[in-house]
Amino acid sequence: MRARVPGNGEAVRALVTNDDGIDSPGLHALARVAVAAGLEVTVAAPHEESSGSSAAVSAVHSSGRLALHRHELPGVDAVRTLSVEASPGFIAFAGIRGAFGEPPDVVLSGVNKGPNTGRMVLHSGTVGAALTATTHGLPGLAVSLEGAADWTAEHAWDTAEEAAARALRWLLAHPPGPVVVNVNVPDVPPDRLRGLCAARLAPHGAVQVDVGEAGEDFVTLTYRETPEAPAPGSDVALLREGWATVTLLGPPAEVPGAGYPGLGSA
Repeated sequence: MRARVPGNGEAVRALVTNDDGIDSPGLHALARVAVAAGLEVTVAAPHEESSGSSAAVSAVHSSGRLALHRHELPGVDAVRTLSVEASPGFIAFAGIRGAFGEPPDVVLSGVNKGPNTGRMVLHSGTVGAALTATTHGLPGLAVSLEGAADWTAEHAWDTAEEAAARALRWLLAHPPGPVVVNVNVPDVPPDRLRGLCAARLAPHGAVQVDVGEAGEDFVTLTYRETPEAPAPGSDVALLREGWATVTLLGPPAEVPGAGYPGLGSA
């Protein structure tokens, strides 16, 4: 972590973002966690939902300018908060380059409404923002809450806060370098959380997409829980067992020792 260590006179700067948009209760929860940890926090999140955007660098420009809007975040009023007309990956990219003030030392993303497990994390805007940090040599923390897709229902945001706080303390105490600490939290009360547990990525995510009827100009898609029993020790399996799962994800990189038969060399 390029970061300064808390307690030596300089606060660690954190950029907090998400893919569910500026009004998500999960974003507010993660901002509270960052403030409580003593970080110097800037919140910059999409003005509207950007789920499934991966690490896309898309934005709305007006005369070449990225559109920003001041916003108030309940419970963390003193934190500079911006609603940005851009994808979370673009927000992280711009923030790291100083678009919202001093560049951050760490990017925190979430708390996402719904899990980001298995190899399907590739498509997550929540994880994509944190992975963008790794391409600039910084660590990221991505946090997601299982079963929270329906905002009209009650969900265990307090459990997500507790798990996020523990994961953040670990990240700050053991700087992992440019990796993403990907955390998935079960939607259970805090007293039913079994703890945090290291987990492997499942071959698939918790949700399966099925192609249904295909017409001349349309295709229907349906979403359901993956029917197969998840691999033991995977993030999907441990999440279902009541654990908050922790998986370290690396930045994009070439395959070490890969050969290129038939290609010349420079």
